Amino acid sequence: MALHMSDKPANPLHLGRQSALPASPEEAVLDYVPNPRAGALYMVRFAAPEFTSLCPVTGQPDFAHLVIDYAPGQTIVESKSLKLFLGSFRNHCGFHEDVTVGIGQRLFDEMQPRWLRIGGYWYPRGGIPIDVFWQSGPVPEGLWTPEQGVHGYRGRG
Repeated sequence: MALHMSDKPANPLHLGRQSALPASPEEAVLDYVPNPRAGALYMVRFAAPEFTSLCPVTGQPDFAHLVIDYAPGQTIVESKSLKLFLGSFRNHCGFHEDVTVGIGQRLFDEMQPRWLRIGGYWYPRGGIPIDVFWQSGPVPEGLWTPEQGVHGYRGRG
């Protein structure tokens, strides 16, 4: 069950403290802090080029380059808690689609940004790369949204 902003303590749980890697995404707590530029329309990008989860069928590791873009509302996600949340997937079984969309939806539901998108660029296993994209809705008017900068998998060609 996800915590919502109103359920969270006033002080971040991870910022400035030693924190262990959560055992699962469900146990991970994301910290949010007040947006210092709440009235401005701008975009934040997080890139996780070494994201790992497990294939639910084989148990083998799956690797992806994740790119998370969002236009903050009243809060921003604290980067250390995001890193711990993403790291908690290393022993989590999930299909590429479920993992990618689930990360985007959890961040959107908890942080309540003006807009969010996630690109999951999964490295091939079994010869087929899978790229998964999700966004919360239309891009807000006037928001600069650069390309995510991850090229489609080309193999040897």
